Amino acid sequence: MPKGYWIARVDVADPVGFIEYMEANGAASSRFAARFVVRGGRFEAVEGTARSRNIVLEFKDYETAVACYHSPEYLAARTLREGRAVAEVVIIEGYDGPQPG
Repeated sequence: MPKGYWIARVDVADPVGFIEYMEANGAASSRFAARFVVRGGRFEAVEGTARSRNIVLEFKDYETAVACYHSPEYLAARTLREGRAVAEVVIIEGYDGPQPG
């Protein structure tokens, strides 16, 4: 079964306040056994418009990724993010099929 992912692109306006969001997000991430694949780090925007921070969270499957986003734990975290950052979040199913070769 393919894994599920959150792909987030974020511009943080209030770095100190954003820490509260990150801590609250930890409760949701832990409950749903999410794993950070990308959390900030260096990047090069080779096409399109970039945001200052990129995040990829991995879940056991797509349904778990969706459930985490709609959970009370993440709703509380999202509320803390408001006014502190602008984010684009996509929940996407991974691909387990054949690779081009």
